Amino acid sequence: MAARTASARARQRVPDAALPGDVRLMNAVAAAVFVLVGVGLVAALVLWLARAHAFDIRRIRLDGELARNSVPTIRANALPSLAGNFFSIDLARAQRAFEQVPWVRHAVVRRVFPNELAVRLEEHHAAALWEDVAGAEGAEQLVNSQGEVFEANVGDVEDDGLPQFAGPLGSAAQMLAMWHRLQPAFAAGGLAIDRLQLSGRGSWRVETEDDAAIELGRGSEDEVVARSERFVASLAQVRARFGAPLAYADLRHSDGYALRLRGVGTAALEASGAHGKNGTNGTNGTPGAGTGN
Repeated sequence: MAARTASARARQRVPDAALPGDVRLMNAVAAAVFVLVGVGLVAALVLWLARAHAFDIRRIRLDGELARNSVPTIRANALPSLAGNFFSIDLARAQRAFEQVPWVRHAVVRRVFPNELAVRLEEHHAAALWEDVAGAEGAEQLVNSQGEVFEANVGDVEDDGLPQFAGPLGSAAQMLAMWHRLQPAFAAGGLAIDRLQLSGRGSWRVETEDDAAIELGRGSEDEVVARSERFVASLAQVRARFGAPLAYADLRHSDGYALRLRGVGTAALEASGAHGKNGTNGTNGTPGAGTGN
């Protein structure tokens, strides 16, 4: 009995290299079969999970900003683009589906076991209306508080008093930054910016809510703002002197600016001694230098 046990142990310790070739081949085939069966079982399980109705997405939980949209509107817009169940749904595609809903800037989508999606939304905050100076026609567009152009129903913000930006493609962020600096400067002089324009050559123009047009010219942001602040500081004296609102101003002169006041003609300016080198242009548009800048 002891001899048999010792013999069995000896056989167990025989290395694979010492086994006959047909035995090694049989062992390899058996191992391969076991691996294939295991892979097949895993694949079958994955396929079953992908098709199991128990894991169909049955609920979508929305969180975050919902000021511009209602839950039914968001679901109605996004659901047709969602496909798959808890295991098979493409989260990146689901995110894009929610971000295509009007007013949605960003969406974060995650799975909640066993059949739910949790979606956190960030909406656009409109800062301005957008107009492409190239004149391209298309969907209504706005600029958000990050300086990004997006499409939305402009009618949703018609009562918000937003300024109009008109500039080259890709300049919205630059224009928003300039507006934030110019608006306080003009407000100090009783002027509210209604439209801000940037030409393709980099020249700035402002139109105010009382229909005055002001050419600010080119230069760095600091240069344009400083030029505007000097103009606004002296404008109050000019308007007080003539008792007339501003119609047009051109700040592109190196040693001053030219302007026109509504209802003030050249004769009135000459009579007041204001027309000339250091005077103010009348409404007839006669060329001349304005108040020193």
